[in-house]
Amino acid sequence: MNNLAIRKLSFILIVFILAVSSGQAQGSQRIARNHEKALFGKTLNTKQKKVREPRAVVKAKKKQEANENKLKKEYNEYIKESRKRVVKIQSPEVQERMIQNRKDADQRYKVKRKKVTESGRKTGRKYR
Repeated sequence: MNNLAIRKLSFILIVFILAVSSGQAQGSQRIARNHEKALFGKTLNTKQKKVREPRAVVKAKKKQEANENKLKKEYNEYIKESRKRVVKIQSPEVQERMIQNRKDADQRYKVKRKKVTESGRKTGRKYR
């Protein structure tokens, strides 16, 4: 009977030792996953290859970007001239009132932006 208990105990110990040793082997694989980095301190295949586009494609993209910038600039000038024209066709009293309204709106917007940035800073400090 005593002999049977020793056999069961030794069987359980052997199974436990094998389970622990296989678990340790899995852990060491995670550490040395990148062998190049372990040997040389850095990996060798980290460089991104540059893909050059044909000159015609690069030239077309530049031309398109320049055209978009030109259109945006023309649009902004048109908006500015349109606003000036709207103010110009009004009577002097209305012109003064429009200009004052625009100044007041700019002031309110500035205060609102300041309040938003201030509250953003407070929440940023809160969650640091």
